[in-house]
Amino acid sequence: MTLRIGKISYWHVHAWDYTKQAQAHPGAEIVAVWDEDAKRGQEAADKQNVPFYASLDDMLASDIDAVIVDAPTRMHHEVMVKAARAGKHIFTEKVIAATTKEAEDIIAEAKSNNVKLTVSLPRLNDGYTLAIREVLDQQLLGKITQVRARLSHNGATANWLPEHFYSLEDCLGGALIDLGCHPMYLTRLFLGESPDSLSAQFGYVTGKQVEDNAVALLSTPSGAVGIVEAGFVNSYSPFTVEIHGTDGTLLYGIPDSKLLLRTNRKGEEYAGSWHELPIPANRESAFEQWIGHIEKDTTADENIFLALELTKLMEAANNSAAEKRTISLT
Repeated sequence: MTLRIGKISYWHVHAWDYTKQAQAHPGAEIVAVWDEDAKRGQEAADKQNVPFYASLDDMLASDIDAVIVDAPTRMHHEVMVKAARAGKHIFTEKVIAATTKEAEDIIAEAKSNNVKLTVSLPRLNDGYTLAIREVLDQQLLGKITQVRARLSHNGATANWLPEHFYSLEDCLGGALIDLGCHPMYLTRLFLGESPDSLSAQFGYVTGKQVEDNAVALLSTPSGAVGIVEAGFVNSYSPFTVEIHGTDGTLLYGIPDSKLLLRTNRKGEEYAGSWHELPIPANRESAFEQWIGHIEKDTTADENIFLALELTKLMEAANNSAAEKRTISLT
C-alpha cells in the first residue's frame, strides 16, 4: 500500500525537504497540496503535477491518507486538529503548537481518532545522540550536573533566511523557537529529568520583530542545570554539546564533529586524558519512522513525549523573555 499524502503548506524552509523524502520513499507519495498562500500552493502543486486545493477542508475530505504539516506555527493547532478529526495521519515540523494546551489538544485528537502523529525532531536520530545516550545509560559521567547545547548560524546577518521567518505573528518567536528547538529537546533528553523552572534572555542584534540571539537556562529538582543557546547572527558557531557530571565530561562539536569522553569510571587511562568515542550511523529519519508507525500500527511515544516537553519549554522561554522573570514549570 502506498500512503497518499496531502501537503499542508510550503511556508516552512524545510517543506521541500519533507516533500523530497516522501517522493523518495517507496511507500509514500504526495498527491495533493493546500497552502494558506494560494499562489505558492498552486506553484508547488503544478511543480509536482498534483491538484491544488483552495480549501483545506476539501483536501481533508478527499481520498488522502495523511498530511505533512509545514504551515506557520500559529496555524498548527487549527490545521492539525482538522486533520486528526478527518482521520489523517500527521507528520509535522516542530514545534507541535504555540502553547502546551494547544499541543495537548492535538495529541488528544490524534489519539482519539487513531491517527499516527510524529514530529520532526531530527537530531534525536543522529549518530552522536545515539552515542551520547549510550554513555549516559552506562552512567560514565556520574550524576549529571550540567548540559549545554548550542546551535547557531548567520541567517539574519547574511540575509539568507526568508523574510517571513522574522514575523512574530506567524513564527511566535525567532532563533530560539526555530534553531533553538534542537538544542532544547536534546538538553531535556540529556538532563534525564523535567526542569522545574526556566529563565530566558533574548537579543535583537539585527532589530527584527523576533529574537536573533537567545539563551535559556533550565533548572532541575536534582540541581543540574541546562543551558540552551541559539542565534541567527553568528558566522562560525559550531553545533556544540557539553555534558558534565560528578565523574566525567562528554564533549561534541568543539569545534570538530568528534565525541570526546573523560571519566573517572573507566580507570586511570580515561581519567588522565580525553578519549574519542566512535559515532554510529544515524538511525532512520523521523519521516521514515512515521511511515513505519502507520504500517505497523505503533505510536511514536518518545518522540511525542519530547515534542510536548519542547512546546512546554518554548512557551516558558517566550513568557520568561517577555515578562523578564523566571517561569515555574511545576
